[in-house]
Amino acid sequence: MSESKLFNAILIGNAPAAKAAVQEGLDAGVPPQELILREMVPAMDEAGRKFEANEFFVPQLMIAARAMKEALAILSPLLAASGAEPIGTVVIGTVMGDMHDIGKNLVASMLEGAGFKIIDLGVNVSPDKFVKALVDNDATILCMSALLTTTMPAMRKTIEAVTAAGLREKISVMIGGAPVTQSYADEIGADGYSDNANAAVTLARKLALFN
Repeated sequence: MSESKLFNAILIGNAPAAKAAVQEGLDAGVPPQELILREMVPAMDEAGRKFEANEFFVPQLMIAARAMKEALAILSPLLAASGAEPIGTVVIGTVMGDMHDIGKNLVASMLEGAGFKIIDLGVNVSPDKFVKALVDNDATILCMSALLTTTMPAMRKTIEAVTAAGLREKISVMIGGAPVTQSYADEIGADGYSDNANAAVTLARKLALFN
């Protein structure tokens, strides 16, 4: 396997080439974890760097994340069978009343590529559903997205529900979305805020160290 074939396939968002490169690596005896850490995570890190430098835009970042996700689908069963532990478990969703999911899907794909186990609850997620998923999956990070100012209060209600359930001490809460700001995160007691998917991955990695 060419050293850069998988890296480049993910970076340019060529999912068929990425899957072929993964299979080629496996056939050559490369461990799944090594493919992820040596090629796939660096590719998404580079896509994120290009995005922050305005060399990539949302469409390029999304197709890179899709290629990453499809390549990971081949490796995930092998990782599970080998007993490889994820960095942490993340429950993610768009809050109650909000049906937008593009940004949420991108963050979920990039977090999965970074080594997190992802529980994606989709859109219009109630506080109770978030809490149940956190408990059922023994999660340590909660990611909430809102694309409307009218649905942002659901973030506060969800954090209140997490606190009422006695989970707040063990759960790190991340929020994001177009109208969301750092000051709002501070106001409602979230542990972190990011305005793009690459920053969300960096933040999640930091928070995972403290869980």
